[in-house]
Amino acid sequence: MKLFRDLNFLTALAIILLTIILSAGVSYHWFQFSFLIGPLTLSHWLSWIGALFIAIYTPTYTILKRRHPRRTKDLLRIHTFGNLLAFMLVSIHYFQMTPHGTGEALFITVSILVVTGFISRFQLLKKIGKYNLIKPHINKFIHVSITLTFYIVIVVHILQHFSTP
Repeated sequence: MKLFRDLNFLTALAIILLTIILSAGVSYHWFQFSFLIGPLTLSHWLSWIGALFIAIYTPTYTILKRRHPRRTKDLLRIHTFGNLLAFMLVSIHYFQMTPHGTGEALFITVSILVVTGFISRFQLLKKIGKYNLIKPHINKFIHVSITLTFYIVIVVHILQHFSTP
């Protein structure tokens, strides 16, 4: 299969597999990220880093790819791998904490972004054959639409946690 010769695909797949391993390890208490660094636990700091990267780089990517079309390939690589690594950090936090409410909604939202982005980036729907249930342009629409959901839910999630003691 041609995809398995693509270094970008293999790297993205490796990051996803590492995310699954780390998430399982945190969930089963093989790894601990719950020690305090200042006012927050390490898992909180990791989630802040991940969420801020997604929140800042996503619109930056959209603006830069229009202003610098020759750099689109590099910008897309940063978008893909940066967001996958950010998802890894967010996943560590999600599985370290007892998920509830907006945390669950946020994790589901980011998971959908990862899946639809992965499908779009590596054009997996084109490779399935003529029986596509979801056309590539619909997948891209879902990916972009869920990005708005991410921003709404992250703001509500942060406000919810600032309001609780």
